[in-house]
Formats: sequence, structure tokens, C-alpha cells
Amino acid sequence: MSHEKCLKNIKIPCSCIAPSLVRVPVAHCFGPPGHYKRKFCTVCRKSLESPAFRCEVCELHVHTDCILFACSDCRQCHQDGHLDHDTYHHHWREGNLSSGARCEICKKTCGSSEVLSGMRCEWCGIMAHAACYVIVTPECTFGRLRNMILPPSCVQLFSRNFSKLHCFRISENLHTESDEDDDVDGSTQGSTKDIQISTDSSKQTLKIFDGNDAVKRNQFRLISVPRIAKNEEVVEAALRAYYINDDQQEYELQTFTQQVLLSDDVINRNDAAEDSNLGSVFRESVPEAWIIRAKPKDEEVIRIYPAWLKVGMAYVSLRVNKDSTVQTVIKEVLPLLGRQTECLQNFKLVEVLMGSKQVQRMVLDNQELILNRLKDIRKTSIRQMNQTRFYIVENSKSIVQVNLFVGGLPPQLSPEEYTNILKEELAIKTNVVSVSHVYQAQGAVVLQISCFSEAERIYMLVKDTVVNDKPLNAVVIPAVMASKIPQNCCPLLVFVNPKSGGLKGRDLLYSFRKLLNPHQVFELTNGGPLPGFHTFSKVPSFRVLVCGGDGTVGWVLGALEEIRHKLVCSEPSVAILPLGTGNDLGRVLRWGAGYSGEDPYSILVSVDEADDVLMDRWTILLDAEEPAEGAENGVAEPEPPKIVQMNNYCGLGIDAELSLDFHHAREEEPGKFNSRFHNKGVYVKVGLQKISHTRNLHKDIKLQVDQHEVELPSIEGLIFINIPSWGSGADLWGSESDNRFEKPRIDDGLLEVVGVTGVVHMGQVQGGFRSGIRIAQGSYFRVTLLKPIPVQVDGEPWIQAPGQIIISAAGPKVHMLKKSKQKQKKTGSLKEMKVDSLSVSEGGR
Repeated sequence: MSHEKCLKNIKIPCSCIAPSLVRVPVAHCFGPPGHYKRKFCTVCRKSLESPAFRCEVCELHVHTDCILFACSDCRQCHQDGHLDHDTYHHHWREGNLSSGARCEICKKTCGSSEVLSGMRCEWCGIMAHAACYVIVTPECTFGRLRNMILPPSCVQLFSRNFSKLHCFRISENLHTESDEDDDVDGSTQGSTKDIQISTDSSKQTLKIFDGNDAVKRNQFRLISVPRIAKNEEVVEAALRAYYINDDQQEYELQTFTQQVLLSDDVINRNDAAEDSNLGSVFRESVPEAWIIRAKPKDEEVIRIYPAWLKVGMAYVSLRVNKDSTVQTVIKEVLPLLGRQTECLQNFKLVEVLMGSKQVQRMVLDNQELILNRLKDIRKTSIRQMNQTRFYIVENSKSIVQVNLFVGGLPPQLSPEEYTNILKEELAIKTNVVSVSHVYQAQGAVVLQISCFSEAERIYMLVKDTVVNDKPLNAVVIPAVMASKIPQNCCPLLVFVNPKSGGLKGRDLLYSFRKLLNPHQVFELTNGGPLPGFHTFSKVPSFRVLVCGGDGTVGWVLGALEEIRHKLVCSEPSVAILPLGTGNDLGRVLRWGAGYSGEDPYSILVSVDEADDVLMDRWTILLDAEEPAEGAENGVAEPEPPKIVQMNNYCGLGIDAELSLDFHHAREEEPGKFNSRFHNKGVYVKVGLQKISHTRNLHKDIKLQVDQHEVELPSIEGLIFINIPSWGSGADLWGSESDNRFEKPRIDDGLLEVVGVTGVVHMGQVQGGFRSGIRIAQGSYFRVTLLKPIPVQVDGEPWIQAPGQIIISAAGPKVHMLKKSKQKQKKTGSLKEMKVDSLSVSEGGR
């Protein structure tokens, strides 16, 4: 609504013309419905009080019953063979800005928490008033994060049959309940929220369907009109309910006939008896059902869009009559686009339906009459006609190539053996499916598939396939065209463990997908780190951000070590966003004790400004000389030697025993372990239970450091530390200088060996009152276990059978990113983006 004097300032495009403003049709990626406070629906502009949908890739929020009226105007995050181009324009989205947002042009406030106002580019983050944003240069340079963003023009993904959730590898465990039936009755559920059935005797409420498709699905809109209303008024109200701004003279309302009714729809069946003398009370309480129909036309003007993006010419208008066929349209359009010299057979006309959830393309037959086609679309749905476009496309031989990562296979097999397993289990067609990459150590392959339906079949089948009692997993991965990446661009590969840190990982996934290209954000519960490293294997220079606890960081660093030789950038630097309980490595590298809701945008800026440091990693060889406990009559063979990697510390004795008890408690009731505070409480509890236990660990083990025997004092726990932080930030080695040892560093090629006398001693160390007992410092260690002893490496505990443990330096040092000490420069755009992406992260909570 507007004052008359203010009308000239209104530049906001209405929902009814939104489809005509789409530059490149891209479907949205809707997650499950949720409650989003202080957000507004993009279609009806009202606040979202009831459960609503949001796009996981852009800032679109929409009511359940408005979702059908949202068009496919999402961010274009990859090339898919349709309308591909290398220059990117700003991708403007209206509203849902914080009230402190400022306009890039006039520097005044442009956000609001009261209404949908202000525009924001979803790539670079600049904001402007609806009246100002038209002045901004159309080309987008991706803003402050430009060097970290994987440019969409460098990513290729052919995704026709896959849902957007599959394309962006968004796990569906949350999505199953909500997606099943919103297609069927999405608009009937909520359409009554605006118009309650009128109790006013001068008004009547009508059910309006917009075509045969709506009747079939029982999707209607309710309108309220005066009981004595002209036909034109009712048609106008019906069109308005469906966001159609055409001339109402071109439409009419028809009542239902008995035949088109759904058998279980009592109200409609009663309504259809148009002339029967129903009692007035009954008529007043039952909404009448009508269907909008377009009146037949002898000629009309249609828009034809060129499939090659040409600046300055979005479409050409063409008048068609009842004799116009697809072929005559192509013949008339080519001269208007300057292609008159080319052969007609080289072109086709494609009908594109720009639905909010899916962009559907259909090639029209050359002999088809255009007016008949328009008539059919309108008969199906007037709303769909508003979202339909015609593109003239060159006939090029399109190459289909879908890359599918399949994990969970038995490790260490040959490519032929993997192909045979896939043939047996998935019946793959070798004429369209080939194995392009094999990761033997991890038991994973990448399939290259040249047929959409075969790719979809394999993807769906993998989910239900088990090989050697292990379920397989499949991930759709994009192809990154490394040659197109700008020279100064060093994209950030983001791994998030959504289970870490009280489920904060889910909010971070959403925020990072929106601040970066979603194709560079990987969920670790969906196939682990390997799909991410494979996707980036050809990228000449990239960095990694791991969001999770110390265990998650170790998992990613271990995967990097295994795959390093297959990466063009073999030593990417790794930053940490600590989400776990201990987060010792995060503390040492200045990323903090744990994530507590900081602004995701500021985190990315800190990663960009971070310093590169080296860190030692260690290999631990566990060689049991006796069979594991529980073996019958001691006949069992000893366990085969096991190798594990260590980044932070390795503990034997009481330290590992507490970890093991915590681990068991978490396995019994995983639902309770979703906050850092609760987790630490459980640690304290298991520690108190061990307080009176006395052990003589020094009698049960022998220690050799750099080939020399070391005599152990009377201790209950022995700990090897690589970093100066243990057990959630405690300094176990201590800061006092000591002539016997060098000052510890994370890249000195040395480990420190420390002893603790029991739970009380550990508590004093954690409280900062004492240090551990310094025992040794060295680069090669051999520990002999004389009996089974609890062992933990980086928080992963188990009982180790008697035998040898050998600790030695592992391969090259790993490159880590340490948060820069210098105060970040707060540029204007940083403040604005901070304010806005904070509202992003709040939205999901």
C-alpha cells in the first residue's frame, strides 16, 4: 500500500511479474518447513508466523501455500548446459535484511524488521533500496570473499533428473517427512489463513481452481466477494488470488460439472448442482467452487527468448495466429535475432516451465500449432502459463556426463574387481557407465555416466545396497573446470560435521552455503571428506576449513594424507572452526575454545587473513603380541598390526580410561550429548568414580625414547603431547623453563612425554594449579605393554592388548592456518555483511 503522492517512488516488482524478470531460470532448493522468526514471505510479503519453507541456497522464504507462486529465480551456482555464461550479474533478493542494513548508493538505512524492504545481492552481499539498486553496475565481482568463492562459471553439473537437494549434497534425513505431501496439498492447507470463510451475510466465499491440474490435486484458493457482485469483479478477485495481472476480459469463470469432480469431494458435488433449489442456509455455509478459464483467442503476441545470453536483448515479441506452427515461429524469429542466414533445421523451440522447485524443459514438435499449445497450458493451469517461457535453442550435440561418487566398497581391490561388484550389485550398463577414478585404500570409486536415467537409477539403488555387511553411499559431485579459475582465486573447501557441537553445524552449513558457492561446502556425514577432496583434485590452489571437534579435524587430515598424491594442490592449508568438546587444536591455532554463534561472514574473513603455520603429525603403530581379550582358550591369532595417525596427543592409562567411559556413556544415550556443558559434566562424573582407584601403570609398561630406556616414576597415566593444549585447554607440560628439554613447538619434530598420578592430579592440571610430570622429549618412541591397557589417540579410546606401540613422525608436516593476531580491518562492506549474515544465522535457530 502507498500514499498517492509516494506512488511514483515505488520500484518494487510485484509477485505477478516476478517470472518475467528472471534472467536465467534456476529452481530453488527447499529444505523441510520450519519456523523462521522476523522473516517475510517473498510472494505475499506477509510475515512467516506458521511453518514455512526457505531455500537452502538463497535468501528466499515463502509460506507453504505461496510456494507454487514462487518462480525459479535462485542463484546460478554452476553451468548445466543451459544459458551458460562467464560474466555474473548481481543476484538481487528483496527483503529479510536486518534493520541496521545500509544502502550502498545513498548510505541510508534500507533494512526493516517490520516489512519486506531493501535489496541484497546474494553473491557479493551489497545492499540497496529498491529505488537505488537499479543504479548499481549489473556485473558482480563477488565482494570481499571473491578470492574464496568457487566461481559458478568454473563448475559444471548436469543434473536434469536429480533434485536440488541431491545436487548440493544436502542430507535428506530431515527432509523425508516434510517433502512427501507438500506437492499435493500445499496450497489447500494454508490458503484459508488469509480469508476465513466469511460470516458476514453480505459476503460469500468461493473456492477457485486455476485449471485441470489444480482440480486433480484439489489445490484451490479461497476468495471473498460481495454476495451481489458483477462477474468481472469475481474474475478480477480470482485472478488476483493467483497473482495474474492479465486483462480480466480475457478470462471467465466456469462452474464444475459433475464429471470433473473428485469422488470424495462432497462440497464440490453439492455445488455443482447449479440450478437445484438448495436451502439458503446450506448455500451460505458451503463455499462455491469455480474454475478460471481463458477465453479462446484467434491471435496473440508471444515472447521468444534466445538461449544464448545477449546483452541488451532479453526477448523478441512475435504475433502468432491460428495457422502459426513452431516452424513458422522459428523462421520469423531468426531474422529478428540477426541469425537470418542460418538454416532452420539448426534450431528448436523449447518450452520452459519455471516452477519454484523444478525447471522443466520440453522441445516442441515443428508442426505443432502454437495457439493450441498455449490453450493446453492454460487449460492445465493459468498459474503455470504465467511461469512458462519459450526459448529458441541451437541444435548442438549435448554431452551428458554425470559424476557419481560411490563409497563403502571393500578396500584394496583392482578397478576390474570394483566394476564386477557394481555389475553384480547394481547391474550397471557398461556402455554408458565407466569407472573414472578408483580410491583403493578408501574403497571408493567415481563413476562417469552418460545417461540421465541410468545415473538416477544407480543413485537410488546404491542407497539400499549392502556389500560385505557395509552399506554403500552415493554422492552427486560437480566437475570443477580448473582452467577457468582466476589466477588470484584460492577457493575455500568447507567440511562441516553437523553432529558436532550441539548441532550448531546445521546452522553453519546453511550460512556457508549462502555466503559461498554451495558446491564448495561438504557435509561430512554424507560420504566423508573424500568427495570434497576429489571435487577439488584439479584446483591449482585451495584452502580447507574444517568445522567440527578434534576428532573431525583428525579425520579430514587423515583423508588428506591418503589422497595428497592425487591432488594438484597437494598441501592445502587447513583452518579450524571448533565445534567439539575439547577443541585443543583450535585453541592452539587461536580459533577459540568452541563456536558460540559468531557471525559466519567474520569467520570467513578471519580464514582469509589467517597465517600459514606448519604442524607435526605422528604415526602410531600398534602391534599386539597376544590375542585380544575374550578369545576362546587363547587359541585366537593376535590382532594384526594397526596404524593410526595422531595430531594432538596420545594417552595411556587413566586418561584413556576416562575417555573410554565417556565414549560408552555417549553410545548408550547419544541424544543427551548435544551440548558442550553436558559433555564436560559427564567427564567430571566418570572421573569422580575413578578417584579412589590406585594403579601402578609404571609397572605395566616400559618406555624407550630415541633408542634409550627411560625409567618411569610412579604414575597412573602416560601422555604424549604434540600441541601445548590438553583436555580442553590445560597446559600439561607447563611453562617453567627446564635445561633438560627444549621449549615445545608444534613444528619442532618432537613429542613431549608427561605423566599424571591420578584423577586428582588431572583435575589440578585442568584447573591450572599444577603441571604434569615431565618425563622425556624425543622423535621416536617404543612403549611395551605387559597387560591390556586403555589407550586413546585424539579422543578416540580403546583397550589395547599387550604388545608394542611405536610412535614416529608421519610424512611431511601439515600446513595449518593460525588466526591472525592483528585486529581485522573493518571496512564498510564488512560491517554491512556482518549485520546481514548474522540475521542469516539467526534465521534458522
